[in-house]
Amino acid sequence: MNIGDGKVVLIHYTLRDEQGAVLGSSDGGDPIAYLHGNGGIVPGLADALTGKVAGDRIDVVVAPEKGYGSHDGRLVQVIPRARFPGAAVLEPGQQFQADGPQGGRTLTVTCVEKDLVTVDANHPLAGKTLCFSVEVAEVRNATREELTHGHVHGPGGHKH
Repeated sequence: MNIGDGKVVLIHYTLRDEQGAVLGSSDGGDPIAYLHGNGGIVPGLADALTGKVAGDRIDVVVAPEKGYGSHDGRLVQVIPRARFPGAAVLEPGQQFQADGPQGGRTLTVTCVEKDLVTVDANHPLAGKTLCFSVEVAEVRNATREELTHGHVHGPGGHKH
């Protein structure tokens, strides 16, 4: 069965940056599952997987525009340290959840000064070229419930 919209796809993957550093992997674990055509993976990887079948292996380089987008400087803000109640120690790399007009976002601390903290609401991989090595483990038809809910149920998917 070929990968296409409305198919549940289980993959093993390794994600590297352009220098070859591993950023994520399913190695040694269960494959991840996603509903193809529903935005569960970055567009560049979805495009490369379309038409593939179980057992196929691919290496694909995904440009930022087809990955997590370009880095948007408007999503970097300097805010008063006092806006972090109870955070005795703030360090670059720490992440916080914040609610905004478009819903929840993850903020990453990038710089800490005496009374000011710089945070970045971009995805941590925004602006980066992504290098995927993928093995397709399984392709199956999505159930009516999965199509209605917009995500995979069962192994590799959401737990209910």
